[in-house]
Amino acid sequence: MLLDSAQRSVTTRESRKGGPYLVSWVGERSDTPATPSVSVVVPALNEAQNLHAVLPRIPLWVQEVILVDGGSTDDTVAVARQLMPSIRIIQQPGTGKGDALNAGFQAATGDIIAMIDADGSTDPGEIPRFVSALRTGADFVKGTRYIQGGGSEDITPFRSGGNRVLTGIVNVLWRTNYTDLCYGYIAFWRQHLNVLAPDCRGFEIETLLCIRAAGRGLRVAEVASFESSRMHGTSNLNATSDGIRVLRTIISELVRPW
Repeated sequence: MLLDSAQRSVTTRESRKGGPYLVSWVGERSDTPATPSVSVVVPALNEAQNLHAVLPRIPLWVQEVILVDGGSTDDTVAVARQLMPSIRIIQQPGTGKGDALNAGFQAATGDIIAMIDADGSTDPGEIPRFVSALRTGADFVKGTRYIQGGGSEDITPFRSGGNRVLTGIVNVLWRTNYTDLCYGYIAFWRQHLNVLAPDCRGFEIETLLCIRAAGRGLRVAEVASFESSRMHGTSNLNATSDGIRVLRTIISELVRPW
């Protein structure tokens, strides 16, 4: 069940408090620890040109930023270290977005883990929305492009239609109220990592996390998020093949013994 009250409180707290929740940074991490602590995991493969628009916009109070490099052949790692000397670089052990994120999750030390993309499509400035929702009662927070304040300049009608179908299937099978299943802006308390237990390699990790969060009794909230177009390079997403992988994930989770 989605925590609509947590979502409403995000807008209220951000507009009322302002202050550190709206601060972006260029440079080092904050010397003043925040409570709870936050780790941001950024999977990356040949994203050197895009990191300039991503890393400097991560809020100053985020204590830990982990870039999981998938074997980049450009200057992704060097650019990341130049932009953020304190960044942790993890070499991905396998292939695929799910594999990269899981490597980052296992390395994270913060109380909260947030995952963003390195291509500029997810806005690091929205991280406070996710943290606020977690601090006001949620265990797992999902970004959505389909509620007021959200949107996308990248999604095609074909992908949007497929997403809505897959979202509807999950909502029926798990009695949830998700509005945007196939969107990878997610944050959760690290203490629930053993419950979520991500064990897939590709883009279907977004669906897997949502199903397991709801199916295993975590309190779930959605917050509005705006998806921008990839700034440079070509996406590895394939709407048809990845949609099939998502559907297979739904089926496998349906028959999996809990």
